[in-house]
Amino acid sequence: MPISAIRLLGLVGGLLSGAALPAWGAADPAAQLPSSVAARFTELPATAQTLQELRRGGFVLYLRHGNTDNSRADRVPAVDLDDCATQRPLTEEGRQAAARVGEAIRRARIPIGEIRLSPLCRVKDTVAAAFPGQAATIDSGLLYTANLTDSQKAPIIAHTRQLLSAPVAAGTNRLLVAHAPNLMDLIGYFPKETTLVVFRPKGEAGFEYVASVAPNRWSELAPR
Repeated sequence: MPISAIRLLGLVGGLLSGAALPAWGAADPAAQLPSSVAARFTELPATAQTLQELRRGGFVLYLRHGNTDNSRADRVPAVDLDDCATQRPLTEEGRQAAARVGEAIRRARIPIGEIRLSPLCRVKDTVAAAFPGQAATIDSGLLYTANLTDSQKAPIIAHTRQLLSAPVAAGTNRLLVAHAPNLMDLIGYFPKETTLVVFRPKGEAGFEYVASVAPNRWSELAPR
């Protein structure tokens, strides 16, 4: 097994032990999503009012990575974080879509402060296309959950819950760039590629899903 594949398993192990969790609270590895939640989830389209609220800051934004080549699956279990050839790649269309979303966010004057992203190449490439030159933190707690066992998923789900719940200062928004299965595991929602999902953090009370911006809605919400 490649060294980085071993390191990938080590990252998951570290999360299970709590070693890689953020500073704002302990995770609850036992937290699970009831199946009834997924059945009840309803996607809400963002409006112009949503964008106005985002300009004031205080929200957490979750962006799914851009379009990928589904004919080239992750090379499970030998995914090497340092070798993009072992991972499902972003397509050129995905890079362009990510760049358009990043441009639309800037055009809409939505302030982005902290950026945290999954360590997989398709996510790193999405961030590079959407937010060139902007500082970002690779976060092993946002790893792709689809190929993990329930026990391996639990700390990642809990970590994501913390990132969505932790307060964000006015005048800025926290951006998470990761994967659809992670949100499916957390709230029963599988957003399409390059969809931006808006959450209102509520501290110890958790978080509230606000709305979603599909990639083809930006031209309507934030016209040139």
